[in-house]
Amino acid sequence: HATRKEKILKAHPEVKQLMRHEPLTKYLVMLSVGAQVALSVFTLEWSWVAYLVVVYVVGATINHSLFLAIHELSHNLGFKKSEHNKLCGIIANLPIGIPYSITFKPYHMEHHRYQGEDGVDTDIPTALEAWLITKTSHSYLEHTVKKAVFMFFQIFAYAFRPMCVKPSLVPKDSWIALNWAVQIAFDLGMMYMFGIKVMLYFLLSTFFAGSIHPTAGHFIAEHYVMEGTAETYSYYGALNWLAYNVGYHNEHHDFPNIPWSNLPKLRKIAPEFYDDLPQCKSWPGAIFRYIFDDSISPLSRVKRSTLETNKSK
Repeated sequence: HATRKEKILKAHPEVKQLMRHEPLTKYLVMLSVGAQVALSVFTLEWSWVAYLVVVYVVGATINHSLFLAIHELSHNLGFKKSEHNKLCGIIANLPIGIPYSITFKPYHMEHHRYQGEDGVDTDIPTALEAWLITKTSHSYLEHTVKKAVFMFFQIFAYAFRPMCVKPSLVPKDSWIALNWAVQIAFDLGMMYMFGIKVMLYFLLSTFFAGSIHPTAGHFIAEHYVMEGTAETYSYYGALNWLAYNVGYHNEHHDFPNIPWSNLPKLRKIAPEFYDDLPQCKSWPGAIFRYIFDDSISPLSRVKRSTLETNKSK
């Protein structure tokens, strides 16, 4: 990514004009948070069938969008000042139900700095996950069922893996205290006013947002090796409209200081650097392939040990 970034800047210096914060982000966050709060109350008396349909189709989609708003804000792309991005991230966190916006940033920055570095990039499945899902499977059916179960519950892997692999990165400052305090106050306040079912709406929305859901396909599509040796894939489909253009993933890794709204412009300016790269055509298709293609597994990630190699020199 760094090499391609250097080449793009040399060929297209005007790309620097795309490096700015995006004021629209805060309004989309407020709209999403407001919609989730309203729906959590509006659906209280609905039948379970209608309730679960709305949770999966609408609630999970909005909460996944909020995941990606927090991702955008972790790069300080919503405001000029870092503290304003953190505050907006804490607000975006509210309908998710569990405080994580402050914790997310240090792990995500490591993912960008050390992509693929074993034991550092916590986006990579652990050896335990690979053993449980793939190495202990004795048939195609068993492997497929295990991968399907993992996909259904993958939100827990993304929630707990970083803290298990690198607990030292968990922030220990006033910001994480504020994140927890605001989230707990919001959760208790909503339950006090409307009952415990509002929390069920938020938590189920979060669970399905990270489960077998169309927008959750980007978890697989971004870095699982699907074609040759390429380790990052972009997706240019319509679901980007709901996901802060996170599908423009090669572009994002090349230029993490360009906001979501300008990533399509980056590709338009420098198509010769992106159009011939392997692409993901469908996020739901990526989930389907991960589950049913026996050659794709938690082991289908590029891993490096360059930090250990450098230490030994």
